[in-house]
Amino acid sequence: MSSEAQLAANRRNSELSTGPKTEVGKAKSSLNAVRHGLTGRTVLLPSEDAAAYEAHLQAFQKRYAPATDEERNLVQSLADTEWRLLRIPSLEMGIYAVGRLELASNFQEIEDPHARAALIEAKVYLTYQRQLNNLSIQEGRLLKQRDKALAELDRLQKLRARDTYTALSRATDLYAQDKAENRVFQPAEFGFEFTTAQLEEQLQARKLGRGLQSAMSAGLLGRIAA
Repeated sequence: MSSEAQLAANRRNSELSTGPKTEVGKAKSSLNAVRHGLTGRTVLLPSEDAAAYEAHLQAFQKRYAPATDEERNLVQSLADTEWRLLRIPSLEMGIYAVGRLELASNFQEIEDPHARAALIEAKVYLTYQRQLNNLSIQEGRLLKQRDKALAELDRLQKLRARDTYTALSRATDLYAQDKAENRVFQPAEFGFEFTTAQLEEQLQARKLGRGLQSAMSAGLLGRIAA
């Protein structure tokens, strides 16, 4: 049993280890929570919200429901690419904001405020044209990267669904045969991961003439593959 002195010491120690106190420490701590991959890299900038990124990533995982490591890597890539795409408009606005501040004293001789504002905007663009063009190029590259990852994910998931249904059909054949002969069918004995309930559901779908379309519409393949 702990003595009062030991309990007091434990309380003092816990108060000394409640986590990072400074903004820098908090930022490092939040980034640690979203590091991924073997390299431990993160797509977050120091000013970005780690919780918002986590919610963004969870939304992608829920939407695409990856079931293999390869699919999970592609979904991670999709989420990261989309996060970077969403950053581009704010970066563009930031460039214009910096430019307006730096060039605010230009065109003082122009009395019309609307004309002067338009000239400053044009001057900002000409001054930061290279940076703005680089953003546009980066956006194009990210869009291509996203489309490529999405196409590959779609290919893999369709292939997985096809293979799953092929195995499901074979397992259902064996299940129906054993059921007709009053034998207990054990899917695991034949290397299948389906449950008897799933096989019974597919067998009933066959009897009603719905086949693959019914199984897919009911979400059966998704539940099995997951």
